[in-house]
Amino acid sequence: MSIYLELFLAFLQVGAFSFGGGYAAMPLISAQVVDKYGWLSASEFADLVTISQMTPGPIAINSATFVGNQLAGIPGALVATIGVTLPSCVFVTILALLYTRYKNLPVLKDALVSLRPAVVSMILAAGFIILIPAIFKSGQVEFTEGNFSIRPFILFVLSLIGLRKFKLDPILVMVLSGVIELIATVVLG
Repeated sequence: MSIYLELFLAFLQVGAFSFGGGYAAMPLISAQVVDKYGWLSASEFADLVTISQMTPGPIAINSATFVGNQLAGIPGALVATIGVTLPSCVFVTILALLYTRYKNLPVLKDALVSLRPAVVSMILAAGFIILIPAIFKSGQVEFTEGNFSIRPFILFVLSLIGLRKFKLDPILVMVLSGVIELIATVVLG
């Protein structure tokens, strides 16, 4: 199978099953690019998520474009991006037509409510996919000597407090985290 077909099918699956937005798509993207095809390591995937967050646009599209470009240049980026966006275009068009026609049916309302917990769990799983390699050098939750990185853990806790308790702007939190890490690297080495 050609790399273009693999990219298209991998990201078509991501686009078809990533209900709940970009963060909910992270476990699906990881399953394809890290687990199934081995295109990226867990650490490289964490870097991909970071890069996708720093660039404008949806995270799934940014990820598809990045992976496609890494593997097969601009044609690969286009194929992967089309793969990830095609299901959304089809689903949203069909759902919009159905929703406007049947929006008052109790079964539809119940279905939408029942999807919320699943979406939240996918977002939480995505957070762990990103957090674990950032804090544990091996990419596995193992408290062995030299595996736990204290600075990323402290930055995680400070960022979480800043975002939740003090309602800081996420961009400010990212900039402050970068500045703190830069200072820590210069001072502590």
